[in-house]
Amino acid sequence: MRLTFDGEIIYWRGPAPHHFVPVPEAECQALADASSLVTYGWGMIPVTVRLGGSQWTTSLFPKDGGYLVPIKAAVRKAESLDAGDPVAVELEIDI
Repeated sequence: MRLTFDGEIIYWRGPAPHHFVPVPEAECQALADASSLVTYGWGMIPVTVRLGGSQWTTSLFPKDGGYLVPIKAAVRKAESLDAGDPVAVELEIDI
């Protein structure tokens, strides 16, 4: 299953600060439908992410009925990105 969408990088100041891209509502429904087949617990969904020239594996975080794509510091540095920047994201979920 492959999803592509545009989003904006947000900064989350939780106990472990990190940057994320929220998954739009329409794509969240497709992820929720597939989650029971792929989650390894707590609703986390393993994915391969492509953003610009970068690709990495991570897990989507469930948050308030949606999902967040974590953006690694190394990726933000390589792609010259920061909070508030618009990005095009491609997710690949193995079902």
